[in-house]
Amino acid sequence: MGTRTTWNFYSAGRLVFGRGAVREVGPATAALGVRKVLVVTDRTLLDAGLLDPVHESLTAAGLEVVVFDGGCAEPPVETALAARDVAVSARAEAIVALGGGSNMDVAKFVAILARHGGQPADYFGWNRVPGPVLPLVCVPTTAGTGSEVSHAAVLTDTANAIKVSTLSNHLRPQVAVVDPVLTHSCPAKPTADSGIDALTHAIEAYTATRFSDLDVPVGETYAYDGSHPLGDLFAEKAIALVGQHLVQAVKEPENAEAREGMALAATLAGLAFSNCGVAVVHALEYPIGADVHCSHGAGNGLLLPYVMRFNLPTRSERIARIGELLGEPAGLPTDEGAERATAAVERLRAEVGVPQSISELGADESKIPEYAEKAFAVERLMTLNGRRPTRDDLEAILREAF
Repeated sequence: MGTRTTWNFYSAGRLVFGRGAVREVGPATAALGVRKVLVVTDRTLLDAGLLDPVHESLTAAGLEVVVFDGGCAEPPVETALAARDVAVSARAEAIVALGGGSNMDVAKFVAILARHGGQPADYFGWNRVPGPVLPLVCVPTTAGTGSEVSHAAVLTDTANAIKVSTLSNHLRPQVAVVDPVLTHSCPAKPTADSGIDALTHAIEAYTATRFSDLDVPVGETYAYDGSHPLGDLFAEKAIALVGQHLVQAVKEPENAEAREGMALAATLAGLAFSNCGVAVVHALEYPIGADVHCSHGAGNGLLLPYVMRFNLPTRSERIARIGELLGEPAGLPTDEGAERATAAVERLRAEVGVPQSISELGADESKIPEYAEKAFAVERLMTLNGRRPTRDDLEAILREAF
């Protein structure tokens, strides 16, 4: 351990950010040299009129557009297959994702399957996508997942009751179009859940195992690089933005400054975590979310302070800095600052209405050992956590959170 001297950083090919950016979707997609596109979205966004400006921009750029509106929260494998069938039938040459992380997850799997064939399970894990996928353009309508710049796609394996992910730098979109105006119609609960998800991404990236402490042989790639200076830069800014804007975005949905701040926070957190990593919070959320069908953000936000407390012995200085970024006084003794940071996350979580305990989600306490076992099996996330947990540690965290 401790032999690495280099780190990596990846992003989407192009990021278009700002109010009115949705007008750039068509020209940016056409610039990829394609003619036929599949838009992956859902009925809620269709009914809310959010597809209209995207469709208009694409057609004005001379593109043929087919729409798949079967997206859903925490999508199962079957949704990705249904969207794949539409893409293949339409001979789509690019995929445009409109929506939150779930729709972007489906779009990424469509881009894989339409290019390389097979089944989603063929690509679960790290670096199993054999080459470039269909070009991806992502247009988020929530401020949370950071999927518009990330290399991850997550589906729910209903047969085994767990969320499963594919990670490949081939899944980073060619274009990310982030228009904060598209988030104005997002209701309070998904705004809160997705916002606390962004905070989780930034905090897990910031407190991840340092890049130089990951034992990765020269020449080999890894799904995440561990914390490093560029990731820290994005994570710190994202944490500060969430602290400044999340409550206002939830309680004043038309507040343009708050919406813009959260949209930027989500994208910056996406750049941080998709390079540096996520860890135990996500590992524990996967089996819980698949079992009780809570949103990914709600599950992450619920677990976040409990995992922060677990990490205090090895990450107290960084956690204390998180407190400062969230508005706690600077210069406190490290232990006090770290405790205040965890309490600040708990207050923020409560203020926006994120569940406080696993029991609130309707989970069965007898399943805690099963949740811990499934989480512990996600080896990369155990390695990336700033304090390496045992299976018993995971059970203890879950019992405290229950």
